[in-house]
Amino acid sequence: MNIKKNIGNKIAVKKSGILLYGFVFLFACVVVFKILKINITSFEMTHMFTSLIVLNIALLLTVGYFLLITIKNFSGFYSIPTLFQKTVTTVYDHIFSTVSVEVQEPEINKDKKSGLRNTFSNFNIPGLSQSFSDKEEHRIQNTTPETIAVLSYFATSLFEKNKLEDVLWDIVENCISQLQLEDCVIYMLDTEKKMLIQKAAFGHKNNGERKVISPIQIPLGKGIVGRVAQTGRFEYISDVTNDAEYIIDDANRMSELSIPIFVDDEVVGVLDSEHSQKDFFTENHIFLFQLIARLTENKLKQLQTKNACHITDDNVYFKELEFLMKEAKIYRDANLGLDSMSTQLNISGNYLSQLVNKVTGRNFTDYVNGFRIEDAKSKLRNPEFTNYTIIAIALESGFNSKSTFYSAFKKLTGISPKEYRKIP
Repeated sequence: MNIKKNIGNKIAVKKSGILLYGFVFLFACVVVFKILKINITSFEMTHMFTSLIVLNIALLLTVGYFLLITIKNFSGFYSIPTLFQKTVTTVYDHIFSTVSVEVQEPEINKDKKSGLRNTFSNFNIPGLSQSFSDKEEHRIQNTTPETIAVLSYFATSLFEKNKLEDVLWDIVENCISQLQLEDCVIYMLDTEKKMLIQKAAFGHKNNGERKVISPIQIPLGKGIVGRVAQTGRFEYISDVTNDAEYIIDDANRMSELSIPIFVDDEVVGVLDSEHSQKDFFTENHIFLFQLIARLTENKLKQLQTKNACHITDDNVYFKELEFLMKEAKIYRDANLGLDSMSTQLNISGNYLSQLVNKVTGRNFTDYVNGFRIEDAKSKLRNPEFTNYTIIAIALESGFNSKSTFYSAFKKLTGISPKEYRKIP
């Protein structure tokens, strides 16, 4: 269906109706005016003034009507102060809403959707790209860049983890650092004892070490966490004082969010967070926690099947890295390092290091220096840089010292920059 054509036709019909109404209205006003002019001597003064007032009001309404239509319809083409434009649009929508134009939702941007699926696929667990429902994918694609960045960071951070303990601790640590929460705990279900046991906690439940302080066990079905594990449905309690089954852990808090973690449609654990403020958690928190639980599910499946992760040069992050190096030439920034680069790509530093090593066979520093050396080589042989000293060229290429440049240059080419410059 040609959406633009349909919308255009509907708008054209609407405008035609408005114009027709306007011409009829103006014609009526002109007729009234002519009658007043011709028969002014036969009218009483009261009737005359009344008619003139009515005529003026009619004309003002007509002018105002067309002014609203003009501003609303052409605000996309001409610059109009935002506050004024919103005011006009609101007035228009409330007064002139007799004709509705049904606009079909545009198709999801294919490039964006492809990029999102690549993000999932790069985690490289079978079925991950299908682990999110169409509704969830649609919401992810229409969410904020910050939310997508957090999700991307979680996925890549979990990538290199090959032990259950590392996976669980990585999740709770990232929940605190990426979502600015006070507390985060993962409970795993002991199916034999029917108990939920704290396996990882960050916030008040640990002292900086990967060890839960005074871990508690919750019977299946008891408390908020127990209910979530039993029913398989998440719960958000905006005010725990209204929940008689609330279980106090290390401190009495005011709101709690609990999300079940599944593996093959069976609850295996619960991702839980509490906060000292009432009504703290938002819909975005709930949505992110559900997505994190999905990522956790797929990582746990990978650990169970011992399915190795493979990285190839079609990795979406590596493609973006190559683009930034070759086109944006970010290697010329002398302060560029693993941490700053991983932050720019919204992935973990460990994942970036492993990615570069797997694809290129070099560490991150050598990878970046490779681009810097090629840049320096082109300048050393370029007549436009004849008056440049070797150290000046090194600095232009992204190195921050002469010794580092000489060492890297000789490591890659086998000769010194000075010798290379003399080659005819």
